Amino acid sequence: MDVLDVQRGAEPTTLAVATLDAHGSATYSFYVDGTADRLFAVPAALPAETEAVSFGTCSLVLEPGATAYEELMRTASQQGVFTLLDPNIRAGLIPDADAYRARFRSWLPYVNLLKLSEEDALWLGGTPREWLDAGPSAVVITQGGDGLSAFTKDGTVYPVPGEKVEVVDTIGAGDTVNAALLHGLSTRDALSSEGLAGLGRDGWTRLLKFAARAAAITCSRAGAEPPYASELGGL
Repeated sequence: MDVLDVQRGAEPTTLAVATLDAHGSATYSFYVDGTADRLFAVPAALPAETEAVSFGTCSLVLEPGATAYEELMRTASQQGVFTLLDPNIRAGLIPDADAYRARFRSWLPYVNLLKLSEEDALWLGGTPREWLDAGPSAVVITQGGDGLSAFTKDGTVYPVPGEKVEVVDTIGAGDTVNAALLHGLSTRDALSSEGLAGLGRDGWTRLLKFAARAAAITCSRAGAEPPYASELGGL
């Protein structure tokens, strides 16, 4: 991990408090007033070797940082950097749901891969086809223990079942899927719209199974503790 471009400040970090139900599913409450992550400023430039950027959750809600992240998303996309967006909706932090939904749609032309949970999709209102028509080359929707599916520009859907595991909690599962998707695409030299289009059934199936396996391991542990690559085997 290179922390050269990490922005530091005297403000506290946002605090997220997770509450688990009987099945290990987490709900969250946040302490965000005056915290450092909402004071993010657009960097002068991304490192020259940057292959991909990933955006989502509170960072695209809390101002003034949200506007700065939005600007970085557009700039990175226009420079040809692969962009992944995971809205990861936290409705309690969103003061105007309709305004956020409109803002979400404005991001889609700058997104290569849109990943969201089934719950996020219902909250946002819309369909994979509508989102694909607005910009992304692929949409991946996670369905908890039922697995995940990829939707592509040509109308194909690639479903993959979930990995069976004894769930301790679900904290970090979605972020693990994001990391697994980016890692898998990077190893295939497919971090581009053309790369996504060229995966085909075999490529998507392998990639999604890899992501499902990674998320299952995270769910088998307490807290956000994703697996090492060595625990996952090959793609």
